[in-house]
Amino acid sequence: MQSLTAKRILLGVSGGIAAYKSAELVRGLRAAGAEVRVVMTAGARRFITPLTLQALSGQPVRTELFDAEAEAGMDHIELARWADAVLVAPASADLLARLAQGRADDLLATLCLATRAPLLLAPAMNQAMWSHPATVANVRLLAGRGVRLLGPETGEQACGETGPGRMREPQDLITDLAGSFETGSLAGCRVLVTAGPTREAIDPVRFVSNRSSGRMGYAVAAAAREAGARVTLVSGPVALDGPAGIERVMVETAEEMRVAVQAHLTGCDIFIGAAAVADYRPAQAAAQKLKKHNATLSLDLVRNPDILAEVARAHPRPFTVGFAAETEDLDANARTKRMQKSLDMIAANRVGPGQGFDVGDNALTLYWEGGSESLPHQSKTRLARELIARIAQRFHDAPPSDNTKASHAQKGSAQGSG
Repeated sequence: MQSLTAKRILLGVSGGIAAYKSAELVRGLRAAGAEVRVVMTAGARRFITPLTLQALSGQPVRTELFDAEAEAGMDHIELARWADAVLVAPASADLLARLAQGRADDLLATLCLATRAPLLLAPAMNQAMWSHPATVANVRLLAGRGVRLLGPETGEQACGETGPGRMREPQDLITDLAGSFETGSLAGCRVLVTAGPTREAIDPVRFVSNRSSGRMGYAVAAAAREAGARVTLVSGPVALDGPAGIERVMVETAEEMRVAVQAHLTGCDIFIGAAAVADYRPAQAAAQKLKKHNATLSLDLVRNPDILAEVARAHPRPFTVGFAAETEDLDANARTKRMQKSLDMIAANRVGPGQGFDVGDNALTLYWEGGSESLPHQSKTRLARELIARIAQRFHDAPPSDNTKASHAQKGSAQGSG
C-alpha cells in the first residue's frame, strides 16, 4: 500500500449499521501510512461514537457544520482543501440523494461539494433501497460527475434479507483507495526528477543557496511513481524523507547535481527539472572560515552549468520539463525560458512572501508549443498529480523523433517478444 503513504484521507461516515466497520477502516488506513481525519453525520453517531474514531485516527472528529471552536482552527473549506481523497464509508441512500442534489445541509455534504480531491463512495443500505429507481438515478448522476462508487457487495444484510447493498469490506476499500492514486499513465517509463536547492560553498561554514524546500520536486517524483514510472530523484539538501519506492541520489552543489543527472540520463524517457539550481557559485571557496575584518566583503561569482539546457540538447533527448519561479512578468519570462532552452514544457509559478517557497501549496501555469494551461492553487501533492497527468498526455502525444519515446516503445516490444 505504498501509494497511501503520507496521503491525507478524509473519511466520511454516514448513518447505517455498517458504520461499525469504519473503525476497522480507520485502523487499516493508518496502518497503510495514511493520515486520516473523520467527519460523521448525525445518523452515524447513532451507530458509533465519535470518541471511538477519534481514538483510532488520532485526530478530532468533526460532526457539526457550525462549530465555532473547530472553525477557529480549521474551517470546513480548509478541511476540504486538506484532503488528497475523500472516502465516504458507509454512504447511505440519504447521503447519495443529498450529494446528487448538490445539497450542503451538513458538514459532510458541504465538504463533498467544497473539495477538489477525488470523491469515493462506498454505498451501504437495504437491497430494496439500493435497487429503487431513485437510488439508481442518483448513482448514475454521481458517476457521471466523476464520483467513484466502490460496491456495494451482495450478501446477507443486517435486516435478514439477502441481495446487493452490503458495504465492501474495509481491506477491500483500502485496496480500492490505494489503486485510485495509481493511474498507470507512465507505466514502463523511466523518469528522472531533480528537486531542492543547491549549496555553493563560500568557505567551510557559509554557502550561497536559495529558499527552495524541495517539496514540489518530491511531490512530482511521488506522483510519477504513482503513475507507474520508474523514478530516480536527484535531490539537493532538504529536510524531507525520500519518497517510498524511489531511488534517491543526494547531492549538494550544482556540479554534483549535473554529474548525477548525466549518470542517470541514459534510457530516461522524461526529465523534470524541479530543482532550484544556483545560477552562480563563488569562483574560489576559501579553505578556512573567512574572518570578519572589513566593513564589506566582495565575492567573485562564476556561472554554474545549465543542467536543464544540457539535458534538452542531449541525443537522444528525453521529454524535457523545466520550472520557472518568477517574481514578475511570469507569462513572458516562462515562455522565453522555454524557447531559449528548447523545453517540451515549462511549469511556472510566482514566488515571494507566502508564495512558492516554504509553503505546502502552490499554483502553476504550464506552457508548451502552441498551448498553455493554468492549474489552480492547491496542495503541492495534488498539484504534482495534475502536472504529471499533463506531462504524460504531452509525452504520449509528442512525435517520437522529439524524445526517447521511440526507444521506450522498442524496449517494450523487445520485452514483449521474449
